[in-house]
Amino acid sequence: MASVPSLASSVNQRVSDALASALPEAGGADPLLRRSDRADFQANGILALAKKAKANPRELATTVVGSIPTGDLIKDIEVSGPGFLNITVSDRAIIETLAARAGDDRLGVPYAADAGTTVIDYAQPNVAKEMHVGHLRSAVIGAAMVEILEFTGEKVVRRHHIGDWGTQFGMLIQYLLEHPHELDHKSDAEVSGEEAMSNLNRLYKASRALFDSDEEFKTRARARVVDLQAGDEQTLAMWQRFVDESKIYFYSVFDKLDMDIQDADVVGESGYNDMLVETCKLLEDSGVAVRSNGALCVFFDEYKGPDGNPTPLIVQKSDGGFGYAATDLSAIRDRVGNLKADTLIYVVDARQSLHFKMVFETARRAGWLNDGVKAVQLAFGTVLGKDGKPFKTREGETVRLVDLLDEAVERAASVVREKAQDLTEAEIAERAAQVGIGAVKYADLSTSAARDYKFDLDQMVSLTGDTSVYLQYAYARIQSILRKAGDARPAAHPELALAPSERALGLHLDHFGELLAEAAQEYAPHKVAAYLYQLASLYTTFYAECPVLKADTPEQVENRLFLCDLTARTLSKGMSLLGIRTPERL
Repeated sequence: MASVPSLASSVNQRVSDALASALPEAGGADPLLRRSDRADFQANGILALAKKAKANPRELATTVVGSIPTGDLIKDIEVSGPGFLNITVSDRAIIETLAARAGDDRLGVPYAADAGTTVIDYAQPNVAKEMHVGHLRSAVIGAAMVEILEFTGEKVVRRHHIGDWGTQFGMLIQYLLEHPHELDHKSDAEVSGEEAMSNLNRLYKASRALFDSDEEFKTRARARVVDLQAGDEQTLAMWQRFVDESKIYFYSVFDKLDMDIQDADVVGESGYNDMLVETCKLLEDSGVAVRSNGALCVFFDEYKGPDGNPTPLIVQKSDGGFGYAATDLSAIRDRVGNLKADTLIYVVDARQSLHFKMVFETARRAGWLNDGVKAVQLAFGTVLGKDGKPFKTREGETVRLVDLLDEAVERAASVVREKAQDLTEAEIAERAAQVGIGAVKYADLSTSAARDYKFDLDQMVSLTGDTSVYLQYAYARIQSILRKAGDARPAAHPELALAPSERALGLHLDHFGELLAEAAQEYAPHKVAAYLYQLASLYTTFYAECPVLKADTPEQVENRLFLCDLTARTLSKGMSLLGIRTPERL
């Protein structure tokens, strides 16, 4: 396992060394290197340094250029404008660096130097409730961040904070006690998610109707909440049946999403019950929370309601019941104290951001979050319909997530069938799932999380444009070329001159590790999607301009096969970090 320094970092080092010798007081100054359309890289840092040292920037730049050796790594370097450096690397350096990447399982991507422990809270459905399109983003963005962070060497603990507690369970449990066969299964065979959800739906509607129409049932249901909170055995056993039935359904949906959710990672609101009283006591004793009209509240100068009065965070209601804040604060105590996290990430709808700002600030005041631990809400926007309004069915209902995923797979099946030459029906079905679910994930991940995005299936499964299908086809096309290559094998030939589209592809391949570090630091999976789309586009140009199997010499064939192979490996790695499959044939 060897991490490979990128061309950018090697060039940066050369320029930095030359700067230090030309201007010793600027030791360790950043040359501000970036990709450029004038050359391979441009260094812009000399202007600021010259200003500081009261030197002429163009003269300083010329001195720096004079002390940079050219030949092996840097082919050409020139001063442009008021003191920019335009730098072109050698073809040899590009291929040698890529060959080092190809020789490593991790494509030469280094582990982060400051890796720690991150707890990431994502994919949080509610017990006894249907998952809808709003649950999609938390699951997809969260799963991608888990993969990206783990790849950089972070220890990641997954947490699915499911809604499995609260007053509505009084009504559900009471109804089940009075109608004990409502959750029974038709047979002993494995229960489908569909059957589990229809059981729960039916029971929810029936108990709601009774609760709204029958005062005596309402009284019994409310008393049942008290039993649940007091830990009454029979009540808890009934509650567990709802949780188990819901998990059958959740897991079937996550399975459709091609997502691996482990039982041990599902720690719902109920998982923190034993801590709630102590959490409140600690907050009250330390003065962080105060009693106001009987409720335990935390006040903030900066958050005021429409009436100009402060909006408090209510940790415990005046009737003794606990709010979401008590559970969320207890979860922070657990994640920092027991799981030893130094970063907490919450992948939660942007509409909850005020709640999380208050929760994080409260935890800071209480000392549970400190300089060594940061908490971040990775807030996401709303899923919109084609009309740009929140996504609803024609009847104005929220869209069931299952229906949406099934439809995506159906659309993908017709795209795959159209293109497929030698695939069996079973293979078409398997590819359709990989293409359809990939399309849904990619559409979500290729938009910055904070922005709303339009859910347009026709666009998502299109073979052209910024879609996962375009990336999957690029990957499958490369596999097809590698299969047709016969005896010719991918091999790097640093001695060859490169065509412009080969260089552009090579420089982009080399940028993979730096891009991943950036995406991990900024919690920005959309940057990975943008990188991969650009990679596929550069590959398309290369393929159009540079014959691979019909190149001029055997060495050129091998070198171009080498570029194809490394592109495929990088695409596949990047896509898998986003949770998207890359079929070998399409």
